[in-house]
Amino acid sequence: MSDTADNRDQVSEGGSKTPNFLINEKSPYLLQHAYNPVQWYPWGEKAFERSRAENKPIFLSIGYSTCHWCHVMEKESFEDPDVARLMNATFICIKVDREERPDIDSVYMAICQAITGRGGWPLTILMTPNKEPFFAATYIPKKSRFGNPGMLDLIPHIAKVWTQQQEDILQTARELKAALSPQMVQASAKSTGTEINEKTLHSGYSQLLSAFDWQAGGFGRAPKFPSPHNLTFLLRYWQRTGKLEALQMVTKTLDGMRGGGIYDHVGFGFHRYSTDGQWLVPHFEKMLYDQAMLIMAYTEGFQVTGIEDHRQVAAEIIEYVLRDMCSAEGAFYCAEDADSEGMEGKFYLWKKEEIYDLLPLEVANLVCKVYDISSEGNYKEEISGISTRQNILHLARPMQEAAQELGISLDELKAKLEPARKILFAAREKRVHPSKDDKVLTDWNGLMIAALCKASRAFERPEYAQAASRTADFILQHMSSHDGRLLHRYRDGEASISGFLEDYAFLVWGLIELYQATFEKKYLEHALRLNSLQIRDFMDVEGGFFHTANDSETLLFRNKDLYDGAMPSGNSVSVLNLLKLSRLTGDTDLEEKASTSMKAFSGQIDAMPMAYSQFLHALDFTAGPAYEVVIAGDPDDPNTREMISLAGRSFLPNMVLLLQGKNNIGELAPYTKDMSATDRNATVYICQGYSCSMPIMSIGSFREFISSISDKWHATD
Repeated sequence: MSDTADNRDQVSEGGSKTPNFLINEKSPYLLQHAYNPVQWYPWGEKAFERSRAENKPIFLSIGYSTCHWCHVMEKESFEDPDVARLMNATFICIKVDREERPDIDSVYMAICQAITGRGGWPLTILMTPNKEPFFAATYIPKKSRFGNPGMLDLIPHIAKVWTQQQEDILQTARELKAALSPQMVQASAKSTGTEINEKTLHSGYSQLLSAFDWQAGGFGRAPKFPSPHNLTFLLRYWQRTGKLEALQMVTKTLDGMRGGGIYDHVGFGFHRYSTDGQWLVPHFEKMLYDQAMLIMAYTEGFQVTGIEDHRQVAAEIIEYVLRDMCSAEGAFYCAEDADSEGMEGKFYLWKKEEIYDLLPLEVANLVCKVYDISSEGNYKEEISGISTRQNILHLARPMQEAAQELGISLDELKAKLEPARKILFAAREKRVHPSKDDKVLTDWNGLMIAALCKASRAFERPEYAQAASRTADFILQHMSSHDGRLLHRYRDGEASISGFLEDYAFLVWGLIELYQATFEKKYLEHALRLNSLQIRDFMDVEGGFFHTANDSETLLFRNKDLYDGAMPSGNSVSVLNLLKLSRLTGDTDLEEKASTSMKAFSGQIDAMPMAYSQFLHALDFTAGPAYEVVIAGDPDDPNTREMISLAGRSFLPNMVLLLQGKNNIGELAPYTKDMSATDRNATVYICQGYSCSMPIMSIGSFREFISSISDKWHATD
């Protein structure tokens, strides 16, 4: 790049069309800021060298391309010549895409939360040239208001203090780093050194029960997040105990989300979260990881309850993802923005007259009644609270109740609504679409692979597993370095950024599920290979996995994330991966490593188990009973296929499945070598606790076995 960006400290009144140092980046978020008059640098040594040379503090801004308030701060401040002039004169300014560099984001977000008690994006950090922060905030307005300093007042104050009291700031930053670093490293020092057990599952359930919203579903108050791993844990807890409330919490939440405005009733898929407690008004961005986790929750909900609506929602999410979020090569994009044409949600909102312009009168009346569309609208402007006359489509009442009120069957109602939905969808497609973050992330794609495979088995839809195979093949071919280690991000023909813990953990999860959906040996081989690399490069000898590899860039500290937030943590997923790979292959050393990690985190888990609901999946697995099921037979034989299908349709989260008779799986799982089809008939071998029972040679007997497990689920009811 030329040196033109170095000459942009003085910004013209109308801004500048000269690009800054972000112009050659691949991240859509960074490229959004490439023509800001702020002289942005990407994270890198060049920025820190200039900071030291010019004795300027760093202004670090972290966000992502579909972040609404990131857009607001950009428009207010980063595109404003007056603010930009102050920033360029006072700071060296660095932009970071949190999705590209979750390592940087996790460190500085933890510091922001420790300093301010809150977090979010955009994340604003002021720090020394040595990367030591002395100020943290999220969104900062251009002008001061309500007692909070704005950029026009804050920057001159920082400039004055930096000039007159620099040594005091540097000393404060050093002390802050020294005080916070031990708190941020979630290491075994917090461990009780003991094994957590089934009592922790009961505690986690009790905490979720106390936080549950029985009116609308979900946990806590507004804003309300889907938290699908809470739901999948509760399904496992219901399976274990038969407690009806656990299942009711799941179905209430799945139904509430599906009926609310958080669900896109026209084009499918879920928005990020609900700003209210009723699932009505969403934050309109759509994230790939939310789609993946919710596919899993609705799939497992269907397996447990048989409720057709759960299956339909999972299938609709998949339709959305394959239609709108999938590259030609089969990899999945990150997200779609909340905003279009400068307004959040504009793409998704409807005025009543639009419905009547597009649909026949009788059909329009039906759509408005079912989806609560009115002339005054149900969507209010975010800040003023004034009605926009716009409507968010949502189910004012369950569709079954709407059908009863109309005096028709549920199937008749759906048959009337579906053609109308397609008309609305076609009309909406002509609108200006929200921007799409089209980078490919290994970890989020790993989640989608796992989700597609679970749905493929549960719904007997092999095309879902085929789509997952394309994704896995793309990542394994295009997102690995020459030494076989994973890369984090792919975009515009380039893969870059060394993989993080979640890249390995989530992709291994996806590959485990992909093997059990396709029985292609290569996927289990890759899962084992990548798991070995993860152990080598990320594992702490005291237990658990660091977020970054041993040879990664040194930040303020090297942390071990455990909290299961919007996504499950890499550590939670890794423990269950270790357990399942151990059972699939018979390698007890992997199970020992899982045990070490569980001990390392036992203190944190016991203190607040509901915050680690994905980790509780692994604890549920260890509490047992868990099964290794080996089906020996010709995969083209109808009986073999029916046994495989029976295992896939059933909700058996603590079972791993292998097929002996294809691709010589005994090379990876030596204990299966002597398991063969009896008299050329498909045969099932069931192992538990490192011993195997007598083989089962009929579909009926296998079905009885699954029923017998089901009986045990409710033994403590």
